[in-house]
Amino acid sequence: MPPTDAPAPNRPALTAKGAATRLRIIEAAAARIRTRGAAGTSIDDVRADAKVSASQLYHYFSDKKELVRAVVAHEAAVAIAEQQPHLESIDSIESLRSWRDAVVAQARDRVGHGWSPLGSLASELVDTDPDARAGLVEGFDLWLALVENGLQAVRAAGALRDDADPRSLAVGLLAALQGGLLIARLHEQTAPLETALDAAIARIESFAPERQAGDPSRQPLAPAVRRTPASPARASGAPPAAAPRTPMRPRRPLAR
Repeated sequence: MPPTDAPAPNRPALTAKGAATRLRIIEAAAARIRTRGAAGTSIDDVRADAKVSASQLYHYFSDKKELVRAVVAHEAAVAIAEQQPHLESIDSIESLRSWRDAVVAQARDRVGHGWSPLGSLASELVDTDPDARAGLVEGFDLWLALVENGLQAVRAAGALRDDADPRSLAVGLLAALQGGLLIARLHEQTAPLETALDAAIARIESFAPERQAGDPSRQPLAPAVRRTPASPARASGAPPAAAPRTPMRPRRPLAR
């Protein structure tokens, strides 16, 4: 995916100042679209927010559709930049749960203002703008590849069986993330997201290798049993000896 400060095709390369102005316009448009959607965002709104003239804006973008496509590329780049450090560190189920915790914490910080900008753009533009859809597909494919690479590392470390398919498990995990974000947004709480991610991770963990029978290192220890020390005779199997009898004292005759 090209950087968000790259010029449109068939346009001259931007100067540093021009790239900064273009990026400022894209960020202003992205902020508007997060709260109002692409349909509810006008060129005039963006121009005012970015503090640029109409001629400046149209110097970088021929129309609103081109600007929206630039926003798609920008939001995809932001999402991947946020996720990449966490996803590239995944090599175990524990590190996968750490990624889950980071995602939930990030969502909690965004309650009420943009749970999943890329997912929101996808739901709005996928059926109406083929060019924007292509950019969304590219962004999600890059995201999916990061998740898949992480699960491949988990399998390579021996935490998943050989029959685990990192690609299909990654699709399920990313779908749980996006679906969980949508329901969390509706309820304005992260509980649905947490439940969805936990279910997806439980599915992944179901491919963990089973304990090998007969492997002493993997068998539970038997509970300790306290035993009373046996006497030497009891230990040898001989019958217990009779207790010694006290001899009876002779009875004294009664006085007459």
